[in-house]
Amino acid sequence: MKKITTLLALLLALTSYSQIKLSGVVKDSIGSPLELANIVAINQDTKALESYAISDTKGFYKISLGKNGTYKIQLSYIGMKSIDFVLETKEIGINKDFVMVLDNSLDTVELTYEMPVTIKGDTIIYNADSFKNGSERKLEDVLEKLPGVEINDDGQIEVDGNTVQKLTVNGKDFFDGDSKLATKNIPSNAVDKIEVLRNFSEVNQLRNVTNNSDNVAINIKLKEGKENFWFGDVTVGAGSAPSPNDNLYLVQPKLFYYSPKASINVIGDINNIGEPALSNRDVRNFGGGFRSPSRDSGTNLNLGNNGLSGLTTSANAQKVESKLLATNFSYAPNPALDLSGFIIYNTTRLSTRQESFIRYTDPELGIPDEETVNTGKEASDQGLAKFSVAYKPNGNNQLEYDLLGRLSKDSERQTEISSIIGTTAQLDEVTPYSINQNLSYYYTLNENNIFALEAQHLYSNEDPFYNAILNNNPANNDFGIDNDPLTDDADAYDETAEQLGLDRSLDFYSLGQDQLVKTNQLDAKLDYYNILNSKSNINISLGTIFSRQEFNSSIFQFLENGATQDADPNIEDAEGNILDVGSENDIMYNFSDIYVSTRYNLRVGKFTFRPGLSFHAYGNQNTQFGTKYEDNFFRVLPEFEARVQFKKSESLQFNYRMSNQFTDVTNLAEGLVLNSFDNLSYGNSELQNGLSQTFSLFYRSFNLFNNTNVIGRLSYTKNEDQIRNDTGFESVVSTSTFFNSPFADESFSAFGRWQKTFGKFRTTMGGNFNYSLSNQFINGVQSKNESFTQTYTPEIRTNFREAPNVSLRYQYSVTDTDQGTRNTKIIRNSPSINFDAYIWDAVTFSTDYAYTNQSVAGESESFQTWSARLGYRKDRDAKWEYEIRANNILNIDANINNNVGTFSVVNSATFLQPRFVTFRVIYTL
Repeated sequence: MKKITTLLALLLALTSYSQIKLSGVVKDSIGSPLELANIVAINQDTKALESYAISDTKGFYKISLGKNGTYKIQLSYIGMKSIDFVLETKEIGINKDFVMVLDNSLDTVELTYEMPVTIKGDTIIYNADSFKNGSERKLEDVLEKLPGVEINDDGQIEVDGNTVQKLTVNGKDFFDGDSKLATKNIPSNAVDKIEVLRNFSEVNQLRNVTNNSDNVAINIKLKEGKENFWFGDVTVGAGSAPSPNDNLYLVQPKLFYYSPKASINVIGDINNIGEPALSNRDVRNFGGGFRSPSRDSGTNLNLGNNGLSGLTTSANAQKVESKLLATNFSYAPNPALDLSGFIIYNTTRLSTRQESFIRYTDPELGIPDEETVNTGKEASDQGLAKFSVAYKPNGNNQLEYDLLGRLSKDSERQTEISSIIGTTAQLDEVTPYSINQNLSYYYTLNENNIFALEAQHLYSNEDPFYNAILNNNPANNDFGIDNDPLTDDADAYDETAEQLGLDRSLDFYSLGQDQLVKTNQLDAKLDYYNILNSKSNINISLGTIFSRQEFNSSIFQFLENGATQDADPNIEDAEGNILDVGSENDIMYNFSDIYVSTRYNLRVGKFTFRPGLSFHAYGNQNTQFGTKYEDNFFRVLPEFEARVQFKKSESLQFNYRMSNQFTDVTNLAEGLVLNSFDNLSYGNSELQNGLSQTFSLFYRSFNLFNNTNVIGRLSYTKNEDQIRNDTGFESVVSTSTFFNSPFADESFSAFGRWQKTFGKFRTTMGGNFNYSLSNQFINGVQSKNESFTQTYTPEIRTNFREAPNVSLRYQYSVTDTDQGTRNTKIIRNSPSINFDAYIWDAVTFSTDYAYTNQSVAGESESFQTWSARLGYRKDRDAKWEYEIRANNILNIDANINNNVGTFSVVNSATFLQPRFVTFRVIYTL
C-alpha cells in the first residue's frame, strides 16, 4: 500500500510540473458573480485544447497553463458577449478578473472549442472529442475517460454509483436501452456528445411527481453526417491456435442507420476466439426494458430461475464458439406514433475445466476435505423478439404496449472426478420459453390531476432435465459393522443410493430427474397524482399481484436395458414422513397481494421529504399430496425518503424501506428434489414471508469548478424470518430443507469514491466495506457466520491528446470470515496497467497487464493476464485498418479464485484459452 501511495504522489507531482495557474473572478456589469461561466485555453502552438474551467457560485475560476507559452483564452456565458484574447505566460501565476456585458445582438465571437463538460439542469453533457486521443474504437473506450462515469465488472455503465437504466442514440432506443450492447459495439468515431440524464423519467407527464433520484439514462448524440445513411464497421480476422486442427476466425459486422423518422441497428458475430459481441449470460439477463409495476410497493416475490444459471462466461472457458445476429429498429410514421422492436439470436459453445479443493468448516461433522476436477461442454441457443408501440397524440395522453418473447435451448455435459465420490458424468438440459406483455396508459386530466395505469403479464414454462451417472461395484454394497462408507469397502455413493431406493445390483447408478415449472403472473397498478401546489403533491396507488405457479418433478433410475424405474427413497423429513419423489410430487401455488399505498412529496427550500405508507392484504395457498395450506394476512409497510440539495450538483439522500420477501414454488414442494447428485433438498409447504428493513444514506457531488467527483453510500439491512436451509451431510452428500429462521440476519455496507482531475491526470480512490451476519444451520444446530470484506482501489489515468496514455490501477482486498468453527482470511492484491498510444497519426498500440495474488491462511497463489493490440491505418479518416492482437501472451493455464461458502472454503483454478495471435482487417463505412 505504501508503494502505491508513493507512486500516486509522484504522478501527482508531475501534473504540477512546468505549470502555472490563471485564476480570477468572472462578474457581470453590475458586479454580480457569474456562476457556470465557461473558460477555455487553446495552445497556440498545437492548436489543441490545453485546459478548461467553469466558474463557481462566487464567479471564481482557475485553470492550469504551461510556463512560457501562448494561449488563446475564450470566455462564454449564455446571454453575454464572449471574451476572446491571447495570453502569454511567464514563470509565475496570473490573476485576471473579467467583466461580461449583456449581448443584444447575434454578433458574437465564434468559439474555436466547445467545453469538454457542461451542465444544464439535471443533464451533464460531455463533448466526446475532448476526451479522445485517436486510439478509441468503441463507445466504452470513450466512456472510460469521462469524469464521474465508470464501466463496472459486468460491463454496465455507472454514473455517480448508479447503474444506467437506459441508453438511447439520438433519442431512440438502442436495443431497449441495454448499455453493454451499446458500449461494446457503437463505433467511437460516430459519437459527438454523451448526455447523462440524471433524475430521468421515461414519462414526461410524471417527471415532477415521481421519485427519480436514482434513475440515470444516457443519450448518445451522433456527429453530423452520421444520419440518413449507414455507418459502422466490419471486422474480419483469422489466427492459429496451439492445436493445428483449431484455426481461429472472427467476422463481426456492426451496421447502424439513423434518420429523424427511423433507425436500424444490425450486429453480427461469428467467432471462436472468445470475443462474443454478446455472451449467453448477457442474453439471459436481457430484460427488454420491462419494469414491474409493483417495484416500489414493498412486495418482493421471487419467481425463481430454473434455467442453467451455472453456464460459464466466455472469459473462463478453454474454448469458445459464438454466433450472434441482432437487429433493432424504430420507426415513427408520424410525431404521435412510434414503433420499435428487436430480434436477437445467439448461440454459444464452450469447453470448460475447473479444479477445486474444498475444505468444510466444521470438523466435528466428519466431512472429509474434497478435491474435484470438472470438465464440461456447454451449449446454448437463445432467441428473443420484442415489439413495442408508443402512441402520444398530445401532451395529455400516452399509451404504450410491449410484447417480448423468449425461447432457449441449453445443455451442459460435465464430468466430475471427486477424491471422495469418484467419477460422475452429468447432463443438464432445459428448453424454457416465456411471453411477457406490458400495457401502460398515462392521462393528464388537468394541470393538477394525473392518472397512470400500468399492467404486466408474464407466462413462462421451464422444463429442466438432470442426469448423473456414477460408477458402482455391486460386490461391495455392505457398509460393515460401523455403517461408515469411508472406512468400509462400500462405494462412497452406496449409502445415498440406498436412501434413494436405487437398484444397487448394477455396475452404475444412473439418476434422472424431470421437472416442470409453469408461471402465470399479473402485476397491475393504478396511480392517481394530485399536485397540491408548486411544492407538494400526493400519490395514491391501487395495485395487485396475482401469481400462479405449477410444479412437478420425479426422480428415477435408468436401468441397463434402457428402461426406467422410479426411485423409492427412505429419507424422512423433520416430522418422520418418508419423502416422495414420484409423479405425486405435484404442487399448485397461488399468491395474491392487493394493496393501497399513499405517498406525499414536499419540497421546503433545499429539502425534499417523501413519506409513504402501503396497506397489503396477502393470500398464500399451496396444494400438494392432497393437502391444502393457506395463509392470509394483512400488513402495513412504511417508507421514507429525505433529500437535501446543497447545490445543483451536490445532494445528500436518506432512505428507509420495509418490505416483504416471498419465495417461489420450488421451495414449497415437499417432495425430494435433486439439485445435483450430491445435493438433495425438499421443501416446506408452510413457509411464510420474510421481513426486510433497509436504511441507506447517499451523498453525491459533481464539482466542475475544481474537477472533483465524490460519491458515498451507507446501507444497513436487517432481515427477519428469512427462509434458511437446514442441511445434513452424509460424507460430502448434503440433504437440506427450508424453514423461516427465528434469528435475524444483518448486513452493513459502505462505499465511497473520490475522483479528481489535475490537468491531464485523473485520480480515483475507491473504498468498499461489507459486513454480514448470517445464521447457518447444520443438522438443526444454529451457528453464526460473520464476514467482513474491505476493498481499496486507487487509480490514476492520463488523458493526453498527442502523447501516449497510461492507466494504473491497484486493488487490495481483505475478507475475514468467522464460521464458528473456522476462521478464514483471504487477502487479494491485484495491480494492473493499461497503456495505449496513437502515434504518427497512423499506428495504434495498446496493452493490458494484470497481476493477481491471493493468500489464504498464509498460502499464496498468483496468476497474470496480458494482452496487446497493434493497429495501422493511413490516417484518422482512413476506411481500412489492420490489426494484430495477442491474447494470454504469458500463456497462463488458469486463474485462481478463493471464496468462502456457507459450509466450506473453496480454492479453485479455472482454465483459460491458451496464448493465440490473430490478424484482423477492419473496414469503416
